[in-house]
Amino acid sequence: MLISLLLSSLLTLVELNCENLFDCRHDALKNDIEFTPEGARHWTPDKYWNKLNRIGREILSSSAELPDIVALCEVENDSALHDLTRRSLLREAHYDYLMTESPDGRGIDVALLYQPMRFRPVCYDYVEVAPIKDMRPTRDILHVEGIIASGDTLHVFVLHAPSRYSGEKASRPFRAQVSKTLLQHIAGIEENGRKNIIVAGDFNDYASNVSLTMLEKAGLINITKAAGGLNNFAGGTYRFNGEWRSIDHVLLSPALVPKVKDTYINDSPFLLEEDDRYGGHRPRRSFSGYRYHRDGFSDHLPLVVRFDFEKGK
Repeated sequence: MLISLLLSSLLTLVELNCENLFDCRHDALKNDIEFTPEGARHWTPDKYWNKLNRIGREILSSSAELPDIVALCEVENDSALHDLTRRSLLREAHYDYLMTESPDGRGIDVALLYQPMRFRPVCYDYVEVAPIKDMRPTRDILHVEGIIASGDTLHVFVLHAPSRYSGEKASRPFRAQVSKTLLQHIAGIEENGRKNIIVAGDFNDYASNVSLTMLEKAGLINITKAAGGLNNFAGGTYRFNGEWRSIDHVLLSPALVPKVKDTYINDSPFLLEEDDRYGGHRPRRSFSGYRYHRDGFSDHLPLVVRFDFEKGK
């Protein structure tokens, strides 16, 4: 069975914003005091370990097979990733990980979990996004080059663009700056003939917004633009004011598009709760404002892309 797994041409990618996966310790260099036992959210070890296990369950439920690579947003540090991969429900999955160490003021970063026998990193780097006028330091973009079981080489980028906290219009240039920086880095890769590119993350923008359309104009293809819930509950990865929309996306270089087997949002019933205000369902999140929900997972749903590297050969 192990040999067949290693030789399989299938590859499953999951993208997930974890909604504040912080440990309980204060980093003196970061504004994370709210996620400590004494902080505004009273973030205790019990809550932290519960969060880790629920994120692990969310990942494991995203496909029938164990996901090969998992792009994560809103993870604080190496300690949280170590605990997630070694000490939570995910410990038997034997994931390794790579993550950024960004200048983000709150200390949140992006990471890539991977199955070492299914995705073997060759090299990785952090792409720093230079702030423009009025823009605070933001998350670096993680770039990992790796070889998969089929022998193909993939370039995986994980990003988390600035939020709309200051207003969509005012913050729009900040997200465009992330996309511009990403394209500059990709251009260098393509000059060397490397064509298999995956970009995954929380863009804090919809498919029609400029940060996404500029990537498509440059040749990347948003293959999750029309992704719907596997169980037909969710119409996007995120729900705001009763409306399902997707701010999480996966874009591919054209060479990879024929390899896509399917795309969907993991809207398993246990990840959802009734929306008392607007009707229907919404993600079962960890926090509503500062109110903690022990049975919550994240305010985002997992986005899943399954590849078959025998297709198109």
